[in-house]
Amino acid sequence: MPERGFGRLQARWRAAGWEAGGNELQHTGNRRRDRRIHRTLGLPLLAMTLMSAGLTAGDRHSPRAIIDRVDRVLRGASSRGVATMRVITRHWERSLTMEVWSLGADYSLVRVLSPAKEAGTGTLKASRDIWNYLPKVDRTIKIPASMMMGSWMGSHFTNDDLVKESRLVEDYEIETTFDGTRDAVKIWEFTLTPRPEAAVVWGKIEYRVRQRDFMPLRARYFDEEGELVRTLTFSDFRRMGGRLVPARMDMQPHDKPGERTSVSYAELQFDLDIDKSFFSLRTLRRGR
Repeated sequence: MPERGFGRLQARWRAAGWEAGGNELQHTGNRRRDRRIHRTLGLPLLAMTLMSAGLTAGDRHSPRAIIDRVDRVLRGASSRGVATMRVITRHWERSLTMEVWSLGADYSLVRVLSPAKEAGTGTLKASRDIWNYLPKVDRTIKIPASMMMGSWMGSHFTNDDLVKESRLVEDYEIETTFDGTRDAVKIWEFTLTPRPEAAVVWGKIEYRVRQRDFMPLRARYFDEEGELVRTLTFSDFRRMGGRLVPARMDMQPHDKPGERTSVSYAELQFDLDIDKSFFSLRTLRRGR
C-alpha cells in the first residue's frame, strides 16, 4: 500500500479510537508495503469461524443480505478447529498445524501444534486487543494498531484478517456488479467501497459468491490507490460440524506471482460451551 494511502489509513484508525503507545511495538515508518506485511508478527485468517447464517425469503437476494451472510460465514457463535497452514514463497516453504478456538467476533485463540520447534507459539484476540506469545523467550507481545498489516511467520495473512473489527455491511457501501453465469456457475459479484467514516484497511473489495448456496468463491482486495494487493479464494466446500463451509482458503499476493498461503481445516466443531474467561493471557501462555 503506498505511503500516502497508509497515512490516510492511520488517520482512520485514530478516528476509530486505535492508538499505539506505551510499551507496545511501534510502527517502523517508511518501509515498503511488502516488508510491513511479511516481516512482522501477526496471524492469518485462522480464527474465522466458518458458519452459515440464514436469510428470510424477502431479503435473501439483496446485496446487503448476501454480503452479510458471506461475512457471517467467516464468523460464528463459537467454534474449535484444527487447521494446517502452508506458506509458499520464492525462497522457502513451511507448514504449521494449529488448534483454533473462537467466541463470536471478539475472542479467538490460535496455538501452533507442530512442527515441534514452533509448538506453543500462539495468538490471542480479546475484544480489540491482540497478543502474540513466543515460548522460546517466554514473551508476550501486544500488537498495536500500527502493526495491523503485519503477517504471522511470513504468511500472506495479516493481523487485520484476524481482528476483522469491521462488519462489511456496516463499513462498506455494497453494489451488485454482476448477476449471471461464469464458467457454468451462477454467481453474484459485488463491489464494496468504504464509507467515509469507516476505519478500514482496504480501498475496495470485490466479492464473488455462488448463488445456489451463498458460498464465497473469491475476494479481491485493493489499496486506496485502486491497485490490486491480494486475492483470496475459497474451495473444498463440505459439511463440517453440521455446516457447509469452505474448508480451504488460499491467499495470493498480487505483486509476488507464485507465492501463496493456504489454510486447510481438518476438524471443525461449532456451538461449543466456551466462556470468555478461556480467552486469557494465562491460557495463551500456559495452555488449557
